[in-house]
Amino acid sequence: MVMATGIVSIACHFLGYELLAFPLFYLNILLYCILWALTIARLILHRERFVKDLKTHNRGAGFFTIIVSTGIMGNQAVILADARQPALILLGVGIIFWVVLIYTVFTLFTVQPEKPTLEIGINGTWLVATVATQSISVLSGILAQEAGQARNVWLFFSLCMFLTGCMLYLLIIALIFYRFMFFELTPQSLGHPYWINMGAVAITTLAGTTLIANSSGSPFLMSILPFTTGFTLFFWTTATWWIPLLVLLGIWRFVIHHGGFAYDPSYWSMVFPLGMYTTCTFQLARVNGLEFLMPIPRLFIFAAILAWALTFWGFVKSLRQFFRAVPTDEDL
Repeated sequence: MVMATGIVSIACHFLGYELLAFPLFYLNILLYCILWALTIARLILHRERFVKDLKTHNRGAGFFTIIVSTGIMGNQAVILADARQPALILLGVGIIFWVVLIYTVFTLFTVQPEKPTLEIGINGTWLVATVATQSISVLSGILAQEAGQARNVWLFFSLCMFLTGCMLYLLIIALIFYRFMFFELTPQSLGHPYWINMGAVAITTLAGTTLIANSSGSPFLMSILPFTTGFTLFFWTTATWWIPLLVLLGIWRFVIHHGGFAYDPSYWSMVFPLGMYTTCTFQLARVNGLEFLMPIPRLFIFAAILAWALTFWGFVKSLRQFFRAVPTDEDL
């Protein structure tokens, strides 16, 4: 939810829709704090279930959203409010959780004596590992612009995170594509997180464009600029390739097989890629002078806003239904 709200807010800001960008920013601060409170409460009150989820193959990768949401909040702080000190704190928090969660989750997956099959164990949520890594790369690159003497260090760190995220995507997407092609895919198993197949390469594109934008002030980045530009364009093209396939699979699930549209928290994993594709395409066009690409983000922003609005409406509706179902004193 925080990931999706944050990136749609940033996309609105870039495209001039400030009346939406800032309310979404303030809402996201509230959502981020609430979700942290709920996460801490769950860790305290339901520690065994928390730890069980952490080491379960089809749920553990979901914890990486903590890293992404922290990085997105930091980006919002810088881009919308020019609040660099809070953004720096959020970057530090994000880096700590990246180190702790990435290595803890993948170690737990590795050492488990009983493991699920590929068909059951992997889904699009695994690619949040890439999204988390690139969110740190993007925020590091933005904050490096005013880092003084440490600028080159931060830019090198941003580059290393970018390349690590690329590595994680290429490893994980091969497994997911294999699962798509060679195992039965039912409408129920085609979950919304598979949209992260596109969202992960979209944020990789954004990280690449951030490095390209910083190249003029860094001799090292300038020396590898052709590589960075080509690799960034490769990932943008990959993100673009995924969109028609995911739309067709959505039609197969919801239209042909009459899948329901009842609200589910995983719908947010469809909103985030739309917002991220809008943002990364805008930045790719701006940084590289590809003005002919600008109609794409100008169109996709409406898809991202609509998807966010419908999902948030479903979320509010589900909350109302939940509280209506809570027994009152009179019922008891």
